[in-house]
Amino acid sequence: MTEKQKNQLGVLLVGSGSATPMQKITNDQLALRVDTSDEWIRTRTGISERKILGKDQSFVEMCSIAGLQAISMAGWKPETIELIILATSTPDDLFGSAAKVQSAIGAKNAVAFDLTAACSGFLFALVTGAQYLRNGSMKRILVIGADQLSSWVDWDDRKSCVLFGDGAGAVAVESSDNKDHLIGFKLRSDGSRGDCLTLGKTKEFQSIVQQNNFQIGNFDSIQMNGQEVYKFAVREVPAILDELLKMHHIDSSSLDWLLLHQANKRIIDAVATRFKIPKSKVLSNLAFYGNTSAATIPLMLDEAVRDKRIKSNDLIATSGFGAGLSWGAALIKWHGPI
Repeated sequence: MTEKQKNQLGVLLVGSGSATPMQKITNDQLALRVDTSDEWIRTRTGISERKILGKDQSFVEMCSIAGLQAISMAGWKPETIELIILATSTPDDLFGSAAKVQSAIGAKNAVAFDLTAACSGFLFALVTGAQYLRNGSMKRILVIGADQLSSWVDWDDRKSCVLFGDGAGAVAVESSDNKDHLIGFKLRSDGSRGDCLTLGKTKEFQSIVQQNNFQIGNFDSIQMNGQEVYKFAVREVPAILDELLKMHHIDSSSLDWLLLHQANKRIIDAVATRFKIPKSKVLSNLAFYGNTSAATIPLMLDEAVRDKRIKSNDLIATSGFGAGLSWGAALIKWHGPI
């Protein structure tokens, strides 16, 4: 450990929260719209149903509920939060939704901003927020991962519409001068492979005046090369986890939990098999929510904390991966309320 590292403050995860829409769409219901079946979806993805925001709920409301649950578990008052990072690719305002969440939960002293890294977003946001805590500039931060991908899915594309759902998860994180439960992390990006998974602007132009044009501000639906994304995930996720474990001299047998981005059951199973992690130590709720992008990791974390599977000081290996292409891994310990 360097002298600089010795002088850094530690990071503790002291609260968690989550929120999902009331509206549920099952595989059988999707089969009424597109040529698919419950068996086809489950065997290829592990998904049975997903939650979709409807008319009676909003994206900001969902984020706010998750955030309030996390700070309630931590025992914080909203005005003591100094930073809110909202990891999302689907804000309800292109200028960002984090400040709306800040207002909604009463965190009047917090600065708030959005961070976009798709399905890796929560992990990227957690690591980003941790730096403010480590250097002593802030003491309490709220990290939220949330997405409303239902707005950007082509519901007539049977290959992609079965995959995604909406959700939000949050963690309350604070600095510590004697413990550090963000043991290590690694983050990666590769824009050269970014075309495998995109949500791009439509190429529509109109004239302003004479020969001058502008591009209309509309977006296409999610476009994905599922085969390439799968190959990327099963290759890169084990590699980055292996690198991280070796860096910190931790054997996979010492892990209490494996918590991966919930994208596809086959990916989760492949990584668990690679590290010889038994099913009893693999956390997954993919069957009930589908891929909620930046929300999957904190959503699953909160579920396992609240049903008491995850206990204080449990060692968790986690990894997020997705569009960008982006991916990352972290070794964390759950602390819980102080």
